[in-house]
Amino acid sequence: MRTVRASWRSHALGVAAVAALLATAACDSGGADDARPSAAPTVPSTPSAAATPTAPAPSASPSPTATAAGTSSGPGTVACNDNDLSIATSVWRQDSGQHLLITATNFTDKACTLYHYPYVGFGAAIDGPIDAMGSAPKAIATIGPKEKAYAGLFLYRGSERTIAVEAVSIGYQDRALNSNKESSMLDVALSKEIGFLNVGTNARVTYWNRDLRAVEDLLFRSGNN
Repeated sequence: MRTVRASWRSHALGVAAVAALLATAACDSGGADDARPSAAPTVPSTPSAAATPTAPAPSASPSPTATAAGTSSGPGTVACNDNDLSIATSVWRQDSGQHLLITATNFTDKACTLYHYPYVGFGAAIDGPIDAMGSAPKAIATIGPKEKAYAGLFLYRGSERTIAVEAVSIGYQDRALNSNKESSMLDVALSKEIGFLNVGTNARVTYWNRDLRAVEDLLFRSGNN
């Protein structure tokens, strides 16, 4: 009986030891799971300096759309010349013949600028260029393909002597005022419906303008008639 009791006791101790080991293993496994950090909620991070948009540093060179003269230097500011333009002349139906409209149309595929006012003469009859009238418009007359710009001529006062002319001579300026003044002007035949013009000694021309109404206002409301 002593042997049997010892065997049972040994068996009981063995079972208890196994159970203790299993419990210890389970506790160790659960403890590891509890100690492992869970996925934390995502918090937006503060933008880094590299990701934050910043204003470009100021350039030492002038802006591509401005010059010291205050005119645009971007695409399309090359001065127009005879090779870029078709010129038409016309008069107003109810006018007394004291005014002439010059319409310049760009027939190329690139923009160009009609700077200041046209140089105007009247063939061999009257030397040019005649003086400008009015003030320069706020915007320069840059015209793209098929676009138009206008200049108006005041030809004579009602009481002064005139000379009949059959052609108008036109020249073009560059960026600088009064540039190309020594260049020869090209004669432009008058439209058939005009025939000839009466020109006095005080003939003047407006600045180029893309706004026809502005040219008309200057011609007919300036007190020249």
